[in-house]
Amino acid sequence: MNANPILLQKKYARVVELFAEENYLSLDDALAFFYESKVYELMREGSSDMHCMSDQYLSKDLSEEYERERRM
Repeated sequence: MNANPILLQKKYARVVELFAEENYLSLDDALAFFYESKVYELMREGSSDMHCMSDQYLSKDLSEEYERERRM
């Protein structure tokens, strides 16, 4: 399923903002991580309808990916 590109961009913005707040990151740092993340890739491709998940769910998923990356 393909999402409307404008709505998807707004979704990205909300998720990144929430992710930044929850992880005490600047918006620039949060955005840079987001665009390199698996979460972004899955949302962009429409895999498993990730773009249909709640902002909180996606932010949590992104935070978990962020923590895994920091441990490496």
